[in-house]
Amino acid sequence: MLSVQSNNLVLANQSFVYDLNTPLFSDYAHKLRTIYTPDGEITSLNMDGDALDFPVGTIISKTFYYPKGANDNEVLKANYAVQNNDDSLPLNTVKLIESRILARRKDGWIALPYVWNDEQTEAILKRTGDVKRLTLVDDDKKTPFAYIVPNTNQCAGCHATNNTTREIVPIGPKIRHLKSLDLFDLGSVQEGLANNSDWQDDSLAVESRARAYLDINCSHCHNEVGPADTSGLHLTPGTPIGPHLGLCKTPIAAGTGTGNRKYGIVPGKPDDSIFVYRMNSDNPAVMMPELGRSLVHEEGVELITDWITSLNGDCSEG
Repeated sequence: MLSVQSNNLVLANQSFVYDLNTPLFSDYAHKLRTIYTPDGEITSLNMDGDALDFPVGTIISKTFYYPKGANDNEVLKANYAVQNNDDSLPLNTVKLIESRILARRKDGWIALPYVWNDEQTEAILKRTGDVKRLTLVDDDKKTPFAYIVPNTNQCAGCHATNNTTREIVPIGPKIRHLKSLDLFDLGSVQEGLANNSDWQDDSLAVESRARAYLDINCSHCHNEVGPADTSGLHLTPGTPIGPHLGLCKTPIAAGTGTGNRKYGIVPGKPDDSIFVYRMNSDNPAVMMPELGRSLVHEEGVELITDWITSLNGDCSEG
């Protein structure tokens, strides 16, 4: 899968790197995503449409890291590429945080969190999770925050996307999320399957970018059978514009998370919309998503704000 060699984090044999059009936000961390399969390829889809059918023995890894800052525990908010041309990571310029593992066994997937030691020589299994005290540096702005490594139950909380079966499944490596399909030998089976937009591509429609962002960040819970199924909020790509997408929808049980706002989305009025209020909070009692971040994703809030501003209609009663 991954190993440290000559001060670089490198891929093992029969592993390859993949990337997503729109990735999950994780406190501005960069991610090295890899897949290892016993035969070195993936050739089929499962019955969910765009979900890949991985063979037993597959290991999917996601290593979280930041460009190093000037001082200990300072990390940089940066969009530039850090990986080498061979997809290895130069350890003299990055701070490794954690590697999350999904391993495919005969009886299903298991999720395991590994935390990198300070020397960046070894990742140690931490089933109970961990907390890393970091400071995000953005030009002259410094923001201290607690980076949360999830425990195994929290891993399952996101990856068990069906609230009935509670079966752990991969989220990111699906056809609609993948930036490059050339890595997968799927033949004609991929034809006609839609890809999500790149949320940062300003040349694309704001709606397609916003829907892609909500899909990867929210729909693993907010779908018809997910852990948040009772909310009635379905943020999957196929959900039509309307109440299930949050438009003029009153919350079921948001409590203080509403900020005294009546509706999930008020067309044309992002400041009156619960979506923006919860995304723009770092209060654990308010913020959405509930797991996976301690910081506000300012650029994500801006995108959803622009999308709601573009929507027509109103939520007047009667």
